Amino acid sequence: MAENILDELAWRGALNQLTDEDGLRKLTTEKHVGIYVGTDPTGDSLHVGHLIPFMMLKRFQLMGHKPVIVIGGGTGSIGDPSGRNSERVLQTMATIDENKKKLTAQMERLFGTDNFRIVDNYSWLSKLSLLDFLRDYGKLFPVNQMLNKEVVASRLENGISYTEFTYQILQSIDFLKLYQTEDVQVQLGGADQWGNITAGIDLIHKVEGPDAKVYGLTNPLMLKSDGTKFGKSAGGAVWLDPEKTSPYEFYQFWFNQDDQDVEKFLKFFTFLSKEEIQDLVEATETHPEKREAQRRLAQEVTKFVHGQKAVDQAEAISAALFSGDVQDLTAEEIEQGFKQFPSKTAPAAPENIVTWLVDITGIESSRRQAREDVQNGAITINGEKQRDLDFTVDPSAHFDGAFTIVRRGKKKYFLVRIQK
Repeated sequence: MAENILDELAWRGALNQLTDEDGLRKLTTEKHVGIYVGTDPTGDSLHVGHLIPFMMLKRFQLMGHKPVIVIGGGTGSIGDPSGRNSERVLQTMATIDENKKKLTAQMERLFGTDNFRIVDNYSWLSKLSLLDFLRDYGKLFPVNQMLNKEVVASRLENGISYTEFTYQILQSIDFLKLYQTEDVQVQLGGADQWGNITAGIDLIHKVEGPDAKVYGLTNPLMLKSDGTKFGKSAGGAVWLDPEKTSPYEFYQFWFNQDDQDVEKFLKFFTFLSKEEIQDLVEATETHPEKREAQRRLAQEVTKFVHGQKAVDQAEAISAALFSGDVQDLTAEEIEQGFKQFPSKTAPAAPENIVTWLVDITGIESSRRQAREDVQNGAITINGEKQRDLDFTVDPSAHFDGAFTIVRRGKKKYFLVRIQK
């Protein structure tokens, strides 16, 4: 690991814009600084796109600096116009409160509780009266400067409400309050937050004086080698909530990254050393079919987000799917690993294999085809090949009676959910 956090971020390709690189380098050399990232509770889970600034924040924590996360109960009730071409739909405070609880749990999973703070800007923004807001803060924000900020300028053609127009003032107040109460001197965010970050620095200098040492930096926009935005899968967003994206699906997302992207993602999303990453890059160049770099990427990020048990489960599921040997999987692992396959339902009562395949589940189109596939050894039930036409399928025999797994041929799987 580099001696200064900026050098560490630079070689990992994690630096984009900095307000004063020399000043920030000097500050982070002299002391362990307070640095914050904000996220609004507009949803009940973060996704892998949100990981980008949080990976940078985690690196600050690992080098002894003091991360603070603002979960924006106040700003979340308004809506950040950044990265949007239309107004957000305002959420109820009950929904925002529920989302705050879930995001807090996710942040504590990533950052622990030592040398780390989570704060809610509702605690100070909700106490501002309209007159206080206009007199103490609105007076310090020239409208012409606000209009020139990219986050506002990009919305002027389609229109922006006064509510969202004032968002950068509220975020600036956050930076000021954290500077005053938490010794936070640095704000970190995505490239789309640059205007909000610099507005906060301007506010601090106006209130606390031009010599106040405060800085901003942003991470680069993360693009894949094909030019598309990082963070999406065929099924949509890849969530950190295991109920929305299972740990197995999460693991597979990283394992399936392109050879051309894996070095960049290893640098950005793991804590591996230069030497370890270089060895993995060389392995990819020499034996790309082994996907060693992708496997290590999947292991590291899944462990960071979900823990080692999730890695072990994901790899057990992957091995079972490849070999067809599913007997030792748990019901939980079956639920995770077989989501992408066709799903059927069946009652818990035992039934003859031909009748079960045709009349009960509809896996086979006819009795003739079912008998032919069974006799030819093309049907595997719960990992065991069945050639006996008199075989009885007993759904209670495996996976806590919740599932029966059918494989037809080498790759065609069916997940049969048992009705109880």
